[in-house]
Amino acid sequence: MNNPILIIGANSLGRTAKDIFEENEVVVYGFLDDDKSLHDTEIDEVGVLGSSEDESFLTLVGKKCESFVAVDDNRVRKSLVKLLNEEYKVQPVNAIHKRAVISKRADIGHGNLIDADVLIGNRSKIGNHCILNTRVTIGAGAAVGNFSQIGAGAIVGSEVSIEEEVFIGSGVTIVAGISIGKGARVGAGSVVVAPVAKGETVFGNPAQVVK
Repeated sequence: MNNPILIIGANSLGRTAKDIFEENEVVVYGFLDDDKSLHDTEIDEVGVLGSSEDESFLTLVGKKCESFVAVDDNRVRKSLVKLLNEEYKVQPVNAIHKRAVISKRADIGHGNLIDADVLIGNRSKIGNHCILNTRVTIGAGAAVGNFSQIGAGAIVGSEVSIEEEVFIGSGVTIVAGISIGKGARVGAGSVVVAPVAKGETVFGNPAQVVK
């Protein structure tokens, strides 16, 4: 990547993305964030330039800089991605830590954050705008849908199918071949040994539906 990066979101996720880009020798142009108290301040020596929809900066995306959406609220994240796609005709780039290990035969989409020590196996597929926190393992042939988030240290077994907008907490284990429905949530430390339906929340070892 030759262009500098504009990070939308100056929260902890944005700072993580900043570190990843800088470790990959990509210049961070600045942050955009809707918290007005942050405007005209610096975070880790990078300025917060304006709001997330500031046209004066977004018009630079795709021309003089690239973008990354660092917002973990899926509703807001999807709205910002839609704005970039439709109004500015650009796609956010990936933030991939240099210590991540990704199979050459894996398929990685756009706008993902893949943190340190993540392992992504052969024939695995990561959709768009996902967040894979540190030490996540994605087994061979597994699929992770768009806008899904997987917590630190989670293990996703081979051939697991995770649909869109799923949240998986830290330290979760999902055994091979299991399917996780759209919008489902898996509590931290759970062991998932049976399919999880669309929109369900599960927790425990073995994971059970939370009413």
